[in-house]
Amino acid sequence: MAAAASRFPPREVISQKLLVNAVLAVNAMHAQEKVLLADEIFAHQPNLLASVLVLPRMGVSLQQLEVPITILLVIWQAMKTSGRNWPMISEDIQERCLQRMTARSRFIEGLPVALQQRAVQDQIEEHGEPQLLAHVYGQLRENGLLAIRTDAEKYLVLAALNLVDCVAATAP
Repeated sequence: MAAAASRFPPREVISQKLLVNAVLAVNAMHAQEKVLLADEIFAHQPNLLASVLVLPRMGVSLQQLEVPITILLVIWQAMKTSGRNWPMISEDIQERCLQRMTARSRFIEGLPVALQQRAVQDQIEEHGEPQLLAHVYGQLRENGLLAIRTDAEKYLVLAALNLVDCVAATAP
């Protein structure tokens, strides 16, 4: 899977410590502080915000929407405190990342269980932002969204995972 490694930077920008600090910071925020953080996202990464805010049109409930919003707030807080300057993540970048992610999913679907597990493990190990990826999977799991029982949940999971891939693909 050497080709997969070349898609993402060889080293993560968002370390475990940076991620933990971002999670703690967002969890400590009041509603108004979260609104201000969302305003920052709108100013610097509007396409990331739009990819989450469009989810209710796809059937995602307001209660479910809290999960990807919180994920996005944590991602932005980590990006912001990393000291790096991320380029604007365009719709084209989002689309390319989504296409790669769905292609990986289709590839894995047809494999025997043991090979599926190995392929997933390889993808995690080769991902440019493994700490962030693990955090997002954890949040989706905690909120019972990985079972993907509805189309709305499928769109929510795809949007959340695509946030991570976009950050990894554009990491400075």
